[in-house]
Amino acid sequence: MNPEFDAVAALVPAGARVLDLGCGDGAMLAHLRDHKACSGYGVEIDDANVLACAKRGVNVIQLNLDDGLALFDDGSFDVVLQLQTLQHLRNTEKMLLETVRIGRIGIVSFPNFAHWPNRFAVFRGRMPVTKTLPYQWYDTPNIRVGSHADFEVLARRNGLSVLDSFGLQDGQMVRRWPNLRASVAVFKIQR
Repeated sequence: MNPEFDAVAALVPAGARVLDLGCGDGAMLAHLRDHKACSGYGVEIDDANVLACAKRGVNVIQLNLDDGLALFDDGSFDVVLQLQTLQHLRNTEKMLLETVRIGRIGIVSFPNFAHWPNRFAVFRGRMPVTKTLPYQWYDTPNIRVGSHADFEVLARRNGLSVLDSFGLQDGQMVRRWPNLRASVAVFKIQR
């Protein structure tokens, strides 16, 4: 498990029914199943990741998140995870609202573009390339970038309550000035 997974797993109640949007290879769901008695599904588009989920014994649905989540009823899950997915989606705001429609709580993480090394790179006239944003501007899979502070504004504008928020930097939780000091932003939200 990576440090982000550990921090997020701590936010998920034991025995929760979980939906992981953009679940990758299913590592998070397998961890929650094995260590917190959680159940649920992953949603993934990549063929290789869907196969990896199946090999881990993780229930997975192959679906493009940009097509929406109409197949899930309101309140179907206790927790909906969106870990490192928002920056890849065309309609971030719609998917955020779907997260809190489907789940009682949502847990969202994304690269924090306002982290000080990123700001310094832009100040020097360059797009940042870091562990969290490892691609050059011309080959990035990210459609957009955001910051810890931007997400707080987006949540408020959509009537969402932020139950908890922090940043992560080198595996350590950052609660003081996370917009400046953390490379990853993490939020626990609800409607």
